Amino acid sequence: MTAAVGAAPISKLRAWRLAARVPTLSASVAPVAVGTGVAIRYDSFELLPALAALFAALCLQVGANLANDVFDFRKGADTVERLGPPRAVQMGMLSEREVVAGMWLVFAMAAVAGIYLAYAGGWPIIIAGLACIGGAIVYTGGPWPIGYHGLGDLFTFVFFGFVAVPGTVFVQAEAIPDFAWVAAIPVGATVTSILVVNNLRDIATDRRAGKRTLGVAMGDLWTRRWYGFLVGTAFVVALAAWPLGPLGWPVLLVLGALLPLAKAARPVVDGTTGRALNASLKATANFNLVFGLLFAIGIATS
Repeated sequence: MTAAVGAAPISKLRAWRLAARVPTLSASVAPVAVGTGVAIRYDSFELLPALAALFAALCLQVGANLANDVFDFRKGADTVERLGPPRAVQMGMLSEREVVAGMWLVFAMAAVAGIYLAYAGGWPIIIAGLACIGGAIVYTGGPWPIGYHGLGDLFTFVFFGFVAVPGTVFVQAEAIPDFAWVAAIPVGATVTSILVVNNLRDIATDRRAGKRTLGVAMGDLWTRRWYGFLVGTAFVVALAAWPLGPLGWPVLLVLGALLPLAKAARPVVDGTTGRALNASLKATANFNLVFGLLFAIGIATS
């Protein structure tokens, strides 16, 4: 199978990597890293639950990405006008049937990890896991996909922040300290900033496809401001945990994320549009990972 008539053949492995959107999977690493940092801070670190949480988070995100690939195609949101990286179904690299099967396979893998996590953390993990799988499907699937009605940013913030971070702490500590909820805010904000760049790039094409993202609703200028608000909030909340919260000076390590942020934010600030924003999308994912890891280290060593 090829990506297009006359194009060079695309290997199945590359097609699956594109469908899984491997460069964005840092969005799952950061919450688990920060949650584990909180567990270490409160002397509750457990290696196996932490690794299982990471595996489950990665599987859930891959499953969500596969669902997005096929459901966006079915709804006509992915067309030849697409500005972002290639989509496997839309480009003919993989069939709808293959992607749907892959989606359920990785969700099943997440469920296997979830069984172990439920053993470690109890029934709340089962509820959280089912909610994550359901949310991943209805994000772009079903009769009322939340990603098509301006709720994608809220969904991302809640699940990657207020579910993933405290959830990671819970499976290790069997309790959630108050600070875990605070630590979830910067993580949710930085992960959401990745989506904001995606939506900023696609405002015109999403509007034509009837996909009313928050970017479409807010418009170009306010979407750029929303990006700035999110990344600014991440730094303010993280740094405030030193003078106002339980952390010490090591939390200042997050300032090291300003360098990758500068690269990520420049196209957003200078008015770049269209495909040129793909570089910012990749750089913002990198910023999210660097910020999350530095924040986790700062928490763990405070």
